[in-house]
Amino acid sequence: MKLYGIPNCNTVKKARAWLDEHSVEYDFHDYKKLGVDRAMLESWLEQMPWEKLVNRAGTTWRGLGDAEKAAVLDNTSATALMIAKPSVIRRPVIVDDARILAIGFDSETYTSLF
Repeated sequence: MKLYGIPNCNTVKKARAWLDEHSVEYDFHDYKKLGVDRAMLESWLEQMPWEKLVNRAGTTWRGLGDAEKAAVLDNTSATALMIAKPSVIRRPVIVDDARILAIGFDSETYTSLF
């Protein structure tokens, strides 16, 4: 199982703490250091609409210009944005065998999954 995110994100910190406390093994993929690749994002977008993957409430999205925001209309444009600015991806994303298990952190959801 792999947890995707950035280490200084509070939601990622909560998720990692919960997983550690419950002895759930996972590998951590740091978007900032390791980036994201097109194939992975395309796989995610087959499972989830781009509107659920792009965090339009976050500071990265709010920092985009109006033209950049307006240009995100579909999977292709969302993928380009997520590759260019991985911090715009909602986090954490937990994946097992290329299947998204969870996006974000909710202790009840995690309890039912793990």
